[in-house]
Amino acid sequence: MIVTFCGHRDVFDPEAVGAWLIETVEELIREGADCFYLGGYGQFDALAAAAVRKQKERYLEIRSVLVLPYLDRSFDASAYDETVYPPLENVPKRYAISRRNEYMIDRSDVVIAYVTHSFGGAYKTLCYAQRKQKRIIRYK
Repeated sequence: MIVTFCGHRDVFDPEAVGAWLIETVEELIREGADCFYLGGYGQFDALAAAAVRKQKERYLEIRSVLVLPYLDRSFDASAYDETVYPPLENVPKRYAISRRNEYMIDRSDVVIAYVTHSFGGAYKTLCYAQRKQKRIIRYK
C-alpha cells in the first residue's frame, strides 16, 4: 500500500500534528502500508518525513520516497530511501509542484492530509485526491 501526504507549508501546532502523524503512519503500516511518498517542502512535509523515519526504526521494511518536482535543483535526499522524478520535463516550472502532487496522489492508495483552509496548493491537492476517490485521513 502506498501512502502520500498533503499539507500546508506552515503548521499551527507542530507538536500535536507530529504526534498525530506518527500514530497515523503506524496505523497504516499495520494495515499494510509499505511505501510513503513525500514532497520535501515546508513544515508539514518535514513532520511527515520525521514520522516515517520514526516508524522505520521499528518497521524496517517500509520505504520513504522523495518525489522531486525539479531536476535542476539540489535536494537533500539523505533522509529518504530513494528519490523519484515524475515525467515533468515538459511541464512549465510554475506547474511542476502541482503536477508532482497529482503524480503522488495518482499512485497512492491513501492520502494523509493537513489542510486547514480552502485555498492554496495543499487544498487543491486535497480536492484532486477527493475527485480521484482516494482514501483520505485528515487532521482534525
